[in-house]
Amino acid sequence: MKLDTKAMRYLSSEDWRVLTAVEQGSRNHEVVPTPLISQISGLRGGSGVHKSISTLAKVGLIAKVPNAKYDGYRLTYGGLDYLALNTHRKRDAVYSVGNQIGVGKESDIFVVASPTGVQHVLKIHRLGRISFRTVKANRDYLRKRASGSWMYMSRLAAMKEYAFMTCLHEAGFPVPTPIAQSRHTIVMELINAFPLRQITEVPDPAGLYSELIVMIMRLASVGLIHGDFNEFNILIREDQVTPDAPTTLTPILIDFPQMLSVDHANAEMYFDRDVNCIKRFFARRFHFTSSTPGPSFAEARAAVGAKSSGKRLDVGVEATGFSKKMARELEAYMKAVGVDGDRAADPSVADDENEDEDEEEEEEEEEEEEEEKEDGEDKVAVNIEGPPDLALDRAISPLHNGPAEPGGGVVAGNHT
Repeated sequence: MKLDTKAMRYLSSEDWRVLTAVEQGSRNHEVVPTPLISQISGLRGGSGVHKSISTLAKVGLIAKVPNAKYDGYRLTYGGLDYLALNTHRKRDAVYSVGNQIGVGKESDIFVVASPTGVQHVLKIHRLGRISFRTVKANRDYLRKRASGSWMYMSRLAAMKEYAFMTCLHEAGFPVPTPIAQSRHTIVMELINAFPLRQITEVPDPAGLYSELIVMIMRLASVGLIHGDFNEFNILIREDQVTPDAPTTLTPILIDFPQMLSVDHANAEMYFDRDVNCIKRFFARRFHFTSSTPGPSFAEARAAVGAKSSGKRLDVGVEATGFSKKMARELEAYMKAVGVDGDRAADPSVADDENEDEDEEEEEEEEEEEEEEKEDGEDKVAVNIEGPPDLALDRAISPLHNGPAEPGGGVVAGNHT
């Protein structure tokens, strides 16, 4: 979904109050009545409210619903984006917005800059993108639940991811540094790395595989299962202590909306799926198969609560404000609209999908190898696709009159 921030600097304080009023009214109304918008905004005189409504509607932040029984407006995803960005701006977390560097079924990823010019990542959760495309049964499910709106659920997904990211970062896990969370958005550290999905060769597949399995077991030892542990959600960063030192590969874990406790009813299925995803990928991409079986969920369960593993993070997440009630609501919603990472909840369906994906990827890899032979390219330690252009080009701060200075983007280190 496009994120156009050009109109932000032109919105008045009255416009922001009206936009916030529509958001607040959306908690109890699918279409917020115009008189209620005026009442919540606290603006005197109806002409000012109608002027702001007209301004917001013109730039697509609110929208009129056709054939509604009364005069009113609904908040759009663009309007929610603006409210979140305005909060980040006030907190000095985001100063300007750059290019989109990622898109998924459930989120959009952008590069942003802080007031000091430091680049970060802005992740925008968009669960409504899924629910708006689902069948009638899922729409019926959402109608029966007052808390089942796309705004509320996207906010819960962001809260959950930020809570887990914070706990994992504080516990020393290799995850991006969390910076801020507002509504359905998260601001986090920009990692100078690439998805494992884009890497075609590594110097030590066995060593990298071992690190990832250890990470899965370490997560389990503190009571957590990632739930979507695959090549799309693992970044590989190249580290080098000195210019003459050898390059080491460090895996970084991202994307936590699917994360769950080892006490979850389906914990074993998700744990096994995480392990098998890594096994399949390494066998397909790097032609590496471990001679050591497992690990099994029983082994992971036995490690939970061990003195060496530290406190249980699945319990600690509640202290961040993301309650069990919120977790249950989000899980029920995601099941109803078919959000389950990149795979189906049914393991048999997942296996079928994975087999198709494996065949497609094998064909792609064979084509890539043939092209490399034809072009005479030399293999390198970590061969990756070209980095995206990360120049910042859209300011969101009303105090800023031009685009932010472009900074260093995501690049792969020490390639020759």
